[in-house]
Parts: sequence; structure tokens; C-alpha cells
Amino acid sequence: MNAQGLARAIFLDRDGTLNEDLGYVHRPGDWRWLPGVPEALARFRAAGWKLVVVSNQSGLARGYFAPQDLANLERWVECELAPLGAAPDAWYNCPHHPEITGPCACRKPLPGLILQACEELDIEPAASWMLGDRLRDVAAGLAAGCRAGLLRPEPGDAEARATLAAFPGTSVWPGLPAACDAILGKS
Repeated sequence: MNAQGLARAIFLDRDGTLNEDLGYVHRPGDWRWLPGVPEALARFRAAGWKLVVVSNQSGLARGYFAPQDLANLERWVECELAPLGAAPDAWYNCPHHPEITGPCACRKPLPGLILQACEELDIEPAASWMLGDRLRDVAAGLAAGCRAGLLRPEPGDAEARATLAAFPGTSVWPGLPAACDAILGKS
């Protein structure tokens, strides 16, 4: 907490950051944890960080799954992480797709989900990080006033190059465990 009583948070993209991005994951049977993610989340939590998932979920707009399917998956993930004390404090999802529902303020790269979470959960953006596997995650985090890091197993791939071209100096790590090591090492 800072002097104003605001918390710090780790904002996390979902697919490609927490779990394998298999395309429109909405059932527990399709969820595959990325290596070391549950343990990294537990380490962040033990160090006093809030954990907030912010995710574009256009599968809702496309009709691939229902809001209840997404809610059920989120509860399942929370139950998986509960023994480690690492369940997310909150989930914020953009259910839109511009070609289907029109523009919105919550779809990353816009910062709407992060700003909403900061307001509702009393989080200080400048004391927080946004971590994700895409340029849009970094863009959303920076636009919200957070620090941001890119998670790429191949740190020199096209997505990393594009992100670094758009946002020079962005930290790039091979996954959440490495980001956790670096962030906790600095705080």
C-alpha cells in the first residue's frame, strides 16, 4: 500500500500468459497451465501484490461460449490456485469484438479494464505492472499508467520486435516465473 492507502497489483493477461493459448479456452478440460505460473502467482501474492486478470474474450461476442462458461472456468482456476494462496483477486473481461459489437473502451490495447480495476479495487497504477504476451497488453498497461512487461518464450520473435519498436525499453521475459524473479528482485 502507498501513502494514500492504495494497493499495488500485477495485472495479467490470460491466454498465453497464464495458460497455453489454444484459442477460445472456456472449459477446465482445455486449460493448460504454462510452466511455473501457479508458483509465480503464489510468490507475487506472498510479497503483497494483488493479482488481477484482464483479458479480451471475444469468444463471447462470437457466440463460441456463454458468460456462464467463462465464469465457471474462472471459478475452476481459483480453486486450482487456492491451495497456493494465489487465486486472482478479480477477473475483468472484455466481451466485445469491434467487427461484431462495435468499438468499446475495454478491449486491449485500450486501458479500460485496468482503469476500472484500479478504481474498484483501490489500486495505484504507477505502483503496478501489466504482464502479457502481446503488444496490446503492454500498450494497455502503459496507457493506464502502469509499468508493463512482455512475456515471450522466444524474446526475439516478431511480437517482441514489434512491441520493442512501439515501446522501447519494455522488459521482455520468457514467461511469468522470470518476470516474477525480476519484479520481486526490484521491489
